[in-house]
Amino acid sequence: MTGSDGPHREPGSDFRPAGPASERAREEEERAVEQALALVGGSDRTGGAGGSDRRPSRSQDSRGHQDSRGYRDFRDEDPNAGPSSDPHARRSTDSHPYDGRDNDPRDGRATATATAATATAPEPAGEQPPLPDRASPDDPAKPRPTLPPLSWNPARAIAARAGRGGPPATIRLPLDRALGHVLAEALGALTDLPSFDTSAMDGWAVAGPGPWAFEAGAGLLAGRGPAAALPDGTAVRIATGARVPPDTTAVIRSEHAHVDEARGLLHARRSVVTGQDIRPRGQECRSGEQLVPAGTVVTPAVLGLAAAAGYDALPVVPRPRVDVLVLGDELLNAGLPHDGLIRDALGPMLGPWLRALGAEVSDPRRLGDDAEALRSALTSSDADLIVTTGGTAAGPLDHVHPVLEALGAELLVDGVAVRPGHPMLLARLSPDGPCLVGLPGNPLAAVSGLLTLAEPLLAGIAGRPAQDPYRALVHADVHGHPHDTRLVPVVHRPGRAGGRDHVAPLRYNGPAMLRGIAAADGLAVVPPGGVRSGTEVEILDLPWAPATPWTEGCFT
Repeated sequence: MTGSDGPHREPGSDFRPAGPASERAREEEERAVEQALALVGGSDRTGGAGGSDRRPSRSQDSRGHQDSRGYRDFRDEDPNAGPSSDPHARRSTDSHPYDGRDNDPRDGRATATATAATATAPEPAGEQPPLPDRASPDDPAKPRPTLPPLSWNPARAIAARAGRGGPPATIRLPLDRALGHVLAEALGALTDLPSFDTSAMDGWAVAGPGPWAFEAGAGLLAGRGPAAALPDGTAVRIATGARVPPDTTAVIRSEHAHVDEARGLLHARRSVVTGQDIRPRGQECRSGEQLVPAGTVVTPAVLGLAAAAGYDALPVVPRPRVDVLVLGDELLNAGLPHDGLIRDALGPMLGPWLRALGAEVSDPRRLGDDAEALRSALTSSDADLIVTTGGTAAGPLDHVHPVLEALGAELLVDGVAVRPGHPMLLARLSPDGPCLVGLPGNPLAAVSGLLTLAEPLLAGIAGRPAQDPYRALVHADVHGHPHDTRLVPVVHRPGRAGGRDHVAPLRYNGPAMLRGIAAADGLAVVPPGGVRSGTEVEILDLPWAPATPWTEGCFT
């Protein structure tokens, strides 16, 4: 926990002690981020001040032709040790998750490190970010430098940029099928709204000063054609939504009118203001006016507005298609755990979660610990995103990294300085192929990877902005990791006696636990060192949080 006399830092920042070593670490991380951003579409620094985040197409991006070496491997190496003969040798920390106490199994060293892909390409115009040094195969004695793990925010930025790999496809869907999609184009009004002057109330249309003469009859009803002009000193009954006759001064509500049937005269009980209770043509919008911008999620209200504005179908971005591959021989599909086997929690959870993020998800495929089955599944997928669970560390049955390297994939993120979930990864299988998000096997660690990498990636593919964390008061001390960001399940609580609304951290937040996240409506982004009660912390809402009523939670 950061004391009051400690160095000040904003929650969500990546704190590192001052000094030459930390400066070098920051520089190396910045280089890695710039390189990865260039690979997925060009960073702001390389794209110019007015550059766009979108590329014309994936075949024309800054990566050019893919390097036959696939991706660079700057994974978990001891900076004090010599070069490793095994490029996949990594320390697995999944079995020793940091639990917020002082017994960090890594002895203070960051184990998950960032890896950026390399590419050989014709030199594009403009300044390019420098590439990290690489050990020459002809000179094995030359050390291969290690990189720090990517911080949480840069990792999310790379994932979002990877999703914006090119202009989104556009399809037209009828209104009854467009709900939940993202508008590919701005929605402009096809007509004035309303398209003619209409009565806002049941009552009387009057012209000139009163009292007004009227004739008995049904009057003007909605859905009828235009009426004749109304002479001064006359009135006619009118229904809500009916066309107002030309030369009408105002509409008098029925309850504000006195009818003298014997004399055939209408009197106003209140003063009459010109234009009252008339909805003039174009009051809401004029034809061609933008109603909602591109990138808007089609909600029921957007459907209603589109229908009112004359639309029968909407131009939308297709939902990203996602394949889920569940790895691990130890997983059961049904029944109680037994004989060293455990229930698969991620298969049932990931599909609905990804659908809540706007994706179309295939039924999970359970592959076990089979490298060849994994390779076949990756090469045969036609999805926009493949999500794998488990196998991202370096154990004997962790096949994700070797299979990606064998396929020549571009590894854009390899490890994030976040707890739980630091062994997560993001790769692109081929220049025009799908992306892959590798989630750790522990359930809450997988949720962390889902929100860190998959959520902004899917938002980019779907053409919607990624969720921006917001800040809220935390109603308890929250322990942090010494070096990494920590994601902690929280529940929102209303302020009492005029106090501010706040969030409370939930228990059962270990990497293998789902009990806390099941009661949560958000995740607190806790910076290294933790936060004290009464301070602000960044919050990520869970996809269903806006529809969830405030709750006290049951595990605080």
